[in-house]
Amino acid sequence: MEFKFDELKSGDRLPSPSGVALTIMQLVQKDNCTLLQLAETVKTDPALTSRILSFANSAALGAHRPIANIAEAVQMMGMQPVRNFALSLSLVSKNQKGQCTAFDYTAYWMKSLAMAVAISAISARERTVSPEEAFTLGLLADIGELALATVWPIEFAECLTTAHGDELLRLEYDRFAVDHKQLSIMLLKDWGLPDIFIDALQQSFGPALAEVTRTTRFASQLGFARQLTHYCVADDDTRTELVDALQQAAVSHNLEGETFTQFLNDTLQEWHAWGKLIDIKTDVRKAFPKVKAVQEPVLQGLDLLLVDDDPLMLTRLSKQLVSAGHRVETCRDGASALKQVLEHKPQLLITDWRMKPMDGLALCKILRSSEIGTNLYIIMLTSAETEDELVEAFDTGIDDYVTKPVNLKILLARIRAAQRITNMQLALEKDKEDIQRANAELATANRRLNIMANTDILTGIPNRRYALSRLNQEWETAKRYKRPISVLVLDLDYFKTVNDTLGHDAGDEVLVHSAKLMKSAARASDIVCRFGGEEFLVIATNTDANASLLVAERIRKLIQTCQPKNLALPRRITVSIGVACSVGHKTGWNELIKFADQALYQVKSSGRNATQLASF
Repeated sequence: MEFKFDELKSGDRLPSPSGVALTIMQLVQKDNCTLLQLAETVKTDPALTSRILSFANSAALGAHRPIANIAEAVQMMGMQPVRNFALSLSLVSKNQKGQCTAFDYTAYWMKSLAMAVAISAISARERTVSPEEAFTLGLLADIGELALATVWPIEFAECLTTAHGDELLRLEYDRFAVDHKQLSIMLLKDWGLPDIFIDALQQSFGPALAEVTRTTRFASQLGFARQLTHYCVADDDTRTELVDALQQAAVSHNLEGETFTQFLNDTLQEWHAWGKLIDIKTDVRKAFPKVKAVQEPVLQGLDLLLVDDDPLMLTRLSKQLVSAGHRVETCRDGASALKQVLEHKPQLLITDWRMKPMDGLALCKILRSSEIGTNLYIIMLTSAETEDELVEAFDTGIDDYVTKPVNLKILLARIRAAQRITNMQLALEKDKEDIQRANAELATANRRLNIMANTDILTGIPNRRYALSRLNQEWETAKRYKRPISVLVLDLDYFKTVNDTLGHDAGDEVLVHSAKLMKSAARASDIVCRFGGEEFLVIATNTDANASLLVAERIRKLIQTCQPKNLALPRRITVSIGVACSVGHKTGWNELIKFADQALYQVKSSGRNATQLASF
């Protein structure tokens, strides 16, 4: 069932590229973009320049001579690989930490980098896609995990701490109406990665297909790369357990004996080298990622910053405030205090007025003009200032003041007032988070209700209601952009005999089995729906007659080949398929279904277990 991805994007909370990476993505989209322009843009980011040069000179690309300048590296890699490389590295640099307490960000990037290095090395040996493009896909293959941790940190943490074994995908789907694998596919589509990447990655999540194509070969490579990834991040004991299965899988990729051992060692070395290059740890190996405990904040005092240019007073007052139960940091001037506030975000600032080069009043003014200083409680320490000066100080943004020489009893009373205000702010923030969480849960519940209304309960795929609504939408899109659109009407042959001889439970098992095969054989962009009874509908967007017939034939062959197990069927399960394609959009979408249905009738009349293209 389709997840409302556009709704999630509009919240602007998903992992996304920024800076030079975003500029590169926008530049490459232009028709008149040149390699020279791209190279000049890359040069503006020294870190990205260094990493592209390192990759251009890596073993995966197999350069015949050292690549010394960025223009040569860009020319060697190509526009799209450079764009995708910049995208992935931007995501790494922006998402090393986050708010999801149970999500191990270090382990995630360690695993993602291992996947990137592994699939790059495999594709360098077995050319299905270029190694540089494979590297990007490997790094982003599980980006859906990071997206869930970013968008729903609290809820996803609950899923992570609750899940046992393979339960995580189900818990994710129940909670968010989407799992991290589905979300990875959606993000990679949105970022414009090639279709072969999307289809191969989706296929790699399921059982291997018998059909040998470039896509299925790449999917097999991704599966092997995932095994290599598990080996890389595992501890020594777990590696011993994994190595036999890894060696068996390696055989189908022409890696045996010493060749396999050398390949494995090279992959590990390359992984460690890349970790140093892009600041990802590769030295923390474990059997299972450790879940960080969620710690409730216990406020024993305030996080307090004390600022005064008198070192004796600063020392004496600091000790007194620590003895009163507060956590105290000190600064000698306004400039260093500003830096401290921006970096460590104290709850209370106590500052002297008269200091150089930046006094307390200027510090307060700067802080109040910034977002970080909006809720900071500020107490000013001052000598006998005039009434007008005190009014100016309050207008600038101080919350309270204490006259010098400082009376500790009065200062602590002022701090207690600050603590009450701070606790109120914390309570308001918690209430705000609770409201946001309740709204998120309500939105998720509404999405689940919508999915339930549009999902076939038995097979778990979209139902007739969804199929007709989606076909109407896709028809309008195809008409607007003058693209072809095809529909496939499928009917299981002799299905009634299954119900009559084995009962309805067996019939339900056949329907579920057939639906899974249809989803497996269809492309990532195809929409497979149950139309009613033993009849199914596939919407193939941007697909002409020849391509739709290939899809239909792939589905038919898979259903014919993969029969349900443990059922004494009276005859093999097969499927008849009618196909209709509209290019000129002279008919309506409902007419397109009728034409496909007529083609299906022709198949049924002439022996079943075949595909037929409608002519109109």
